[in-house]
Amino acid sequence: MLATHVMPIEIGFRHCDPAGIVFYPRYAEMLNDTVEHWFKHGLGAGFAFLHDERGIGLPTVNLQMDFLAPSRLGDELAAVLRLEGIGRTSLKVAIELRGRDPEGPVRVRARLVLVFIDMRTMRPIAIPAEVRAAMVAGKYWVD
Repeated sequence: MLATHVMPIEIGFRHCDPAGIVFYPRYAEMLNDTVEHWFKHGLGAGFAFLHDERGIGLPTVNLQMDFLAPSRLGDELAAVLRLEGIGRTSLKVAIELRGRDPEGPVRVRARLVLVFIDMRTMRPIAIPAEVRAAMVAGKYWVD
């Protein structure tokens, strides 16, 4: 079984619409926060380092979301990230936003494709060897 990266999320007022439930575009922000958290805390290659030191960007080029149950102000969620595939320049991740417990019911299920780019040229580049090695070492992916 592949490893997962878990990040807690507390639903705040800024996430909610007038009905008191999470406004769906806020979930995209939560997914990005989860990826960024994984890179910094799971892989040891935070976005600040990649952007500022290496000139590497990691845009999302594909995003699919299924909304299965609402979340409300004050709810605590667990974002559970799993790496589904590694290419030469891109990776595929699955993220589930669950109730407080990482084993709890799924509220949002998402799949993202991210591409490593040179920020000067905005063209795809190979995944840096040390990032790929961190993914393999963390058992997020098994070739």
